[in-house]
Amino acid sequence: MSNQIFQTLKKLPIPLDEAQCVLHKYELLICGSCEQRACYSYHKIKNKYKFICDYPSTVALDGHCVVKLVDNNNEITLLSFGSSRDGKNKHTLVMKYISVWSNILAISNKLNKSNEFNNYNQWIPFTDNHNHSIIIGRDNDDYRGVRALIGGSNNHLLFITYRSKNISVFDLNTFQFIKHDTLLTNGTFYHCFVSKLENVQEQEMMKTNKQNYQMLLFCDRAGLSIEYDEDNNIFQFHQLPVCDNIASLFAYAYVCINDVILFFGGWNINNITVSKLVHKYSIRENKWITFENTLPSPLNDCVALLDEEDNNIHIIGGKNDKWTTVSTHMKTKMRIWDYSQLDGLMILIKLLSNIVNEINFEEFIVKYINENYVGILYKIFA
Repeated sequence: MSNQIFQTLKKLPIPLDEAQCVLHKYELLICGSCEQRACYSYHKIKNKYKFICDYPSTVALDGHCVVKLVDNNNEITLLSFGSSRDGKNKHTLVMKYISVWSNILAISNKLNKSNEFNNYNQWIPFTDNHNHSIIIGRDNDDYRGVRALIGGSNNHLLFITYRSKNISVFDLNTFQFIKHDTLLTNGTFYHCFVSKLENVQEQEMMKTNKQNYQMLLFCDRAGLSIEYDEDNNIFQFHQLPVCDNIASLFAYAYVCINDVILFFGGWNINNITVSKLVHKYSIRENKWITFENTLPSPLNDCVALLDEEDNNIHIIGGKNDKWTTVSTHMKTKMRIWDYSQLDGLMILIKLLSNIVNEINFEEFIVKYINENYVGILYKIFA
């Protein structure tokens, strides 16, 4: 069944674990991984990879995070920061990216600034308005397993969660930290950290002057709902339940879809094994589900990326149960895991399947999506 759920794509150019990935139009940008400085673009339609650049040789990628700062249609600006053990070897870099699949010469002529174009598609120091280099992180801030989000009223705040129990807010306009706080967890590394859907809705609706930004964090047995009051620069934390099946896992891939968070694989810290389970947390229902369907094989230190354009979830790289870094790249349909994405017919079938107990709804979903089987209702209920 797992082979039907996950479609194998072209292998990565090199084995990767703890990779950092960003979506840009029809490309998945892979921006380095653990001890691998190479960056690639994956073309979703062509199912091919192209080399972009390497991180500078002076950068040690033992733990780093990449976020999208600016998206101007044809080009985007990426921010990369990280460190190695005990906060050593910190880096903070930016890349102005133009698609390596486009006619770069034509774009260069259009820009009519050859010197400026030379700064594209390479990592350069992050600088302030006076061209002074900025390094994100205090001396002892250890960014191995770090997670970060862009948020705030003007998307000007960088929220960083990192070991051992830290959350910090960096103002991208003033180039300074404006808040450090302690999380109510046993530790925070290789964890799940996502924004809540309400943030986007509130920014679009602009119904209130109160600037609150909401996030969710899961690590080990701790689950937190985090609310940041931008006006008063304070955090509020509320505990969330964590199901037993995922409580001992970390270093899983995760992705947030509307009000659902999906978790793929992970490392079981109790029995030192690698999982292939898939879990779901419903934010609205405050409820956990462990799926019967699983990954094709155990994986940890992989990354998941949601492509809303074609409703696919990409899962990239990782380590298998032999602790070997893999070059696997696969995708799965979002609708298989999030029933809210189903059409009216499938919602009806879901209701009927709750009555007719012998139907395995997960298997049915896969068959419906993969085969678009028109007569399947008749065959099941006739």
